[in-house]
Amino acid sequence: MSANPDGKPTKVSELDGEAPESTDFANYFCTYAYIYHQKDMLEDHKRTGAYYQAVLSNKRQFQGKVVLDVGTGSGILAIFAAKAGAKKVYAVEATNMAQHARNLVEHNKVGHIVEVIQGTIESISLPEKVDIIISEWMGYFLLRESMLDSVLVARDRFLAPGGALYPSHAAIYMAPIRSNLANQRTGEFQGSMEGWAEFLQEMQHYYQVSLDCLSDAYRSEQKDYYHHTSQWTDTHPQQLLGPAAPFIKYDLHKLTLEELKAPLKAEFVLHMTDGGPVDALCGFFDVWFKGSEDNPTDNEIRLTTGPDPTGATHWGQQTFPLHPPIDCAPNDKLRVSIEVTRRADNQRLLAVKAAISVEGNSIYAEQSKTPRNFRWNIE
Repeated sequence: MSANPDGKPTKVSELDGEAPESTDFANYFCTYAYIYHQKDMLEDHKRTGAYYQAVLSNKRQFQGKVVLDVGTGSGILAIFAAKAGAKKVYAVEATNMAQHARNLVEHNKVGHIVEVIQGTIESISLPEKVDIIISEWMGYFLLRESMLDSVLVARDRFLAPGGALYPSHAAIYMAPIRSNLANQRTGEFQGSMEGWAEFLQEMQHYYQVSLDCLSDAYRSEQKDYYHHTSQWTDTHPQQLLGPAAPFIKYDLHKLTLEELKAPLKAEFVLHMTDGGPVDALCGFFDVWFKGSEDNPTDNEIRLTTGPDPTGATHWGQQTFPLHPPIDCAPNDKLRVSIEVTRRADNQRLLAVKAAISVEGNSIYAEQSKTPRNFRWNIE
């Protein structure tokens, strides 16, 4: 929290909770405390527009209701809820952005409805149960950042029976694509190794120190980065070699925190409409605003982050390069076994493993008796 001249924290609300733990703040929360970062998200009109439509086209569901906004940031979703007729909105923000959110709420003349609370959702208390929880918690590949954890904590602590989550459902997809990313990353890896060779010569020439013993470790480090790290991309639909397939679907009213934290394991099939090679897999997510069984929406809204000829959302897609590419023919199928886990070094980042084999009547399927294994980090 920010501080007064006397050094004491400035309270945003009497309901304020605790600040994030320092390492988690440095790894995750700190960027959200800057207005420029909020601007990047707000000007993603596919994102902001979907939330606006989900709330304002379902005014009946918000009229006279108590709403909790988890991770309110600038306060925009809390303002939407107030404009839709909510009688009370608790807008919880862990960072000092809460100060700006309060100013924005007052400036937009909804301060009598929206109460901004600074602190983590795990540390705050509310004086009442809420009818609706709204949150923009999604990260790259849906699950990066692990903010959904906090939404489920809020649901279990504060949501009244029959209450609704906005969004209420989510799914993650994979699609086979053609892409130059693998070749590009291989070229960058080779360039990095050439630069390392020049560096070794310079160190020996200028300082008479040999660093050769670090070469294997450096090569492994660089290969991990260039060959085993997914990349943010704006993928065009023309790059698709077949339709995307969902490999996990979530009903956020029923998903437990234990299920969410466990390794995600799934098997799915990608149907090839075009022949390969398949240069990469493209991962993205959709969320739906359906309300709850007791309080369904009048107008269901879907926010998709899939390949779009008009351009990507700020989430883009995650492209997972295949080194080397997978050859296949039209009408072949790729059978994919995938595992998504939280990284040991940072629980808000992800590690992905996949075993991929070709099935069908082509020569490539005949040659694909053993699945090929791939791994990537999502940074």
